[in-house]
Amino acid sequence: MIEILNSLGLLFGGSWASGINFYLTTAGLGIAHRMELIVLPGELDVLAHPLVIGVAITLYAIEFFADKIPYVDSAWDSVHTFIRPIGATALSYMALNDVNPAFQTSLSLVAGSIALDAHLTKATARAAINTSPEPITNSVASVTEDISVLGALYLIIKHPVVMSVLVIIFIIFSIWFLKKMFKFFKKIFSRKKIKHVG
Repeated sequence: MIEILNSLGLLFGGSWASGINFYLTTAGLGIAHRMELIVLPGELDVLAHPLVIGVAITLYAIEFFADKIPYVDSAWDSVHTFIRPIGATALSYMALNDVNPAFQTSLSLVAGSIALDAHLTKATARAAINTSPEPITNSVASVTEDISVLGALYLIIKHPVVMSVLVIIFIIFSIWFLKKMFKFFKKIFSRKKIKHVG
């Protein structure tokens, strides 16, 4: 039972972190496996290959700078609406290669959905921040997101059950948050429309 809960912590926690920053998550898991801090299941040990780690770190470095420039970050997030959930789904599928195909497919779809939820929450929050004229908040948000991914990786390694619980809490919060943001953007676009007509 504990082993199953630990595996779900890796699966769901890794998917959540991928939804925030797929490249940092990939590099982090690969490095952790190489350092023997965690044993990645299934075919996921390929993340520990130096080439995979090198490419992931390079892409993370590009994202690190792109993510701190207002509006460029939103454009980057738009492209990654596909990359992050698909990446999380693929990683989960690889991790579950020795599981019954029905469970493998089902859990991989759940993992992709968790990543999509995390991504949409992040992208929506960043779009809201971009409505403010000052650029400092953007950088602070970006660094906070990176720290949260590193925190998630720590919990996946040391306290996977706690990570699973936090992912569930986050999903509940995100439903409320996305509803609020939808109303917020609707109000902003309504004002712009009125100004344009006026």
